Amino acid sequence: MTFKAYINIMPQKAILDPQGEAVCNSLNSLDFSINQVRVGKRIELNLNASDVKQAEQLAEKACKKLLVNQIMESYSIEIQKV
Repeated sequence: MTFKAYINIMPQKAILDPQGEAVCNSLNSLDFSINQVRVGKRIELNLNASDVKQAEQLAEKACKKLLVNQIMESYSIEIQKV
């Protein structure tokens, strides 16, 4: 079966986010009243797996081995059958 994994990666709350700060400052200069912006990334993977559990395990393994710097970033995974 084919599954799609959606991986949302964000900087840890304790880590400075200069890109988010720049976006926040720019929005405020455009007359938006914004207190904080955090900028992250979203990765979509198409996975071949026998079931949802195996798809989750594959996505988790990809995050831990390559996609996420667990010292500086947190992540969440959503799996959908395609």
